[in-house]
Amino acid sequence: MVTIKDVARETGVSVTTVSHVVNKTRYVKPQTIERVKAMIAELGYQPSGIAQALKANRTFTLGMIITNSTNPFFTEVMRGVEATCNDQGYSLILCHSGDEMQKLVGYLKTLMSKRIDGLVVMTTNANQGFFNRLHQVRRIPVVAIDAMPSSVDCVVNDDSALGGRIAGDFLIGRGFRRLACIAGPPNHPRSIERVGGFKSALAAAGLDPHTLVTVPSDLTIGDGYRAMTQLLSNRRAWPEAIFAGNDLLAMGALCAIHEHDLSVPDDISVIGYDDIELASYTAPPLTTIRQPAFDIGAKAVDLVIQFLEKGEALPRLQTFPPILVERRSVGHAKA
Repeated sequence: MVTIKDVARETGVSVTTVSHVVNKTRYVKPQTIERVKAMIAELGYQPSGIAQALKANRTFTLGMIITNSTNPFFTEVMRGVEATCNDQGYSLILCHSGDEMQKLVGYLKTLMSKRIDGLVVMTTNANQGFFNRLHQVRRIPVVAIDAMPSSVDCVVNDDSALGGRIAGDFLIGRGFRRLACIAGPPNHPRSIERVGGFKSALAAAGLDPHTLVTVPSDLTIGDGYRAMTQLLSNRRAWPEAIFAGNDLLAMGALCAIHEHDLSVPDDISVIGYDDIELASYTAPPLTTIRQPAFDIGAKAVDLVIQFLEKGEALPRLQTFPPILVERRSVGHAKA
């Protein structure tokens, strides 16, 4: 953690001078002010003193940084965060950054300057540079959603490996052997776990997991459509069933299948992941793996507040069990 002494040492001035620059309590030469401010920015020093604020002057405000607010799953997580903050008497400052590192770091600085008591982070991609910066602000509790456990104090997720295994077991149990996976980004932790769980189902059934055709993509309907179109480009290699890394990818796959005058599930079966509200209204309604989005968001806030008010240690990893939701997009393999 960067301290005022580090800033003073690297700038070549006294701690008192740095303090006067930060607090504007005494005249300091303009060139010295610029040097000190530049070093503060370079080192990532946070002069607001969050550790002292936690003891003496809490704001009862939490911050949340989200990189993708257009995904309905993330929207439901945010509802859980907001509702729990409201129930517990905390205000919430929400920042939507996209995946731009500059915005992520900028919002982090803004939230710290607002003297937030704790932080919830929800990212679609594992941005290690951002997580490294988070390590410097651990004077407040930080809980992440959709991140690797090594990144922050605490991570709240569903058990994605188990969810992938459930999806694989279900499709194999329906008799399917020619399987394909429309996965998320190759560096996304949840995508890696879901594909890994799916492959473990293949291995347990005596199938070679290395034969699984996997198309990595981003997590939008358009990406699912393009990935499915790619899978349908070779008629002789058409899969019998698709495991999509989230429901949006599955919805895009449904569109591509229909455009090829094929039927779901008579020709190709599709199973998604998340169980967003729209999954009930696709044609046909989507069989999927449910993860409790609202509860995940609520739990993240509960953990932060329990740390603040009761001193309870943050668990390294908090997981929720996924559940199979059967609708009508998965049939049976043809004899």
